[in-house]
Amino acid sequence: MGNWQQVLKQSVTTVDQLIEKFGEENIDREAVQNAIDKFNLRITPAALETIKEIGDPFWQQYVPTPEENEVLDGIVDSLNEDEDSPVPNITHRYPDRVLFLVSPVCATYCRFCTRRRKVGDPDKIPLNQFDSAFKYLRRHKEVRDVILSGGDPLMLSDRRLEYFLKNLRAIRHIEIIRIHTRVPVHLPERVTDELCTMIAEFHPVFVNVHFNHPAEVTPAAEGALAKLANAGCPLGSQTVLMKGVNDDPAIMKELMQKLVKNRVRPYYLYQCDPVAGAEHFRTSMEKGLEILKALRGWTSGLAVPHFVIDAPGGGGKIPLLPQYIEEISDDEVVMRNYAGELYRYPLPKELVLASIL
Repeated sequence: MGNWQQVLKQSVTTVDQLIEKFGEENIDREAVQNAIDKFNLRITPAALETIKEIGDPFWQQYVPTPEENEVLDGIVDSLNEDEDSPVPNITHRYPDRVLFLVSPVCATYCRFCTRRRKVGDPDKIPLNQFDSAFKYLRRHKEVRDVILSGGDPLMLSDRRLEYFLKNLRAIRHIEIIRIHTRVPVHLPERVTDELCTMIAEFHPVFVNVHFNHPAEVTPAAEGALAKLANAGCPLGSQTVLMKGVNDDPAIMKELMQKLVKNRVRPYYLYQCDPVAGAEHFRTSMEKGLEILKALRGWTSGLAVPHFVIDAPGGGGKIPLLPQYIEEISDDEVVMRNYAGELYRYPLPKELVLASIL
């Protein structure tokens, strides 16, 4: 058994362990057990170490609370993934790329998880139904990009992950493979030299990580990111905007700058999905636009993610932008820059003449 598997065994997985760690006055046993019955509990030592006090951004992300049981208008499958699943474990929504669920488990279960309806349950992300998935991918020649997700693909053994990478590389029309993982944050011990060497055999393999707060970029996480980058994996990051966790321009700016420093390109900033059990994390759309305005122009463009809403009902990712254009007339565009200053851009004369004629 590898070192990372031994570390995983030291995780918090029960209400009793939560009470022992945080005190009976801070854990509502019945309500928390009810939440765990609906969605697994596991907090790795690395994730646990980030929690400094009750209610801080990491407590909120990892410790089940009674709020999870309060479903108002949340949707179980908020992105309609199951409707877009032609065969088990495959979601095919966009023209040239598919989502391939290859693992039912995560190192730590984030309480805001969009896929909480099935993550942690091997019956819902079955490990014995991959033949139909590979058959589907071989048949659909328009697919050039496959995203391995779950659960977390890096929770698979090296040999099992190699099985997926090898089979995907054998399909000639698949050009890009992506691995989506939270392991560098929650279980950095998993990112071994052997894993990175194996992944490098199947390039181009992109690795998209998931960081929500600058304090998650620990020295151990930085070491894991460096190994992946040194193995030739282009790194991107996805972040979920959450109330009380990171809905603050200064926090988000620090996070994005830390990611770029570690060779991770911020990719998406998600408006929190309206998923049942995670409604208490949601913020206003205006807050996301405020954060984007605090990034664009005030820091490197490399550190500015796309702010998107993953449209409920399976509409895909829709980008949202602050309004910079004030007016478009026949002969010029009037706009404001990042600092709010007004500028005018003259339209080409031939366009102006054409509109006159």
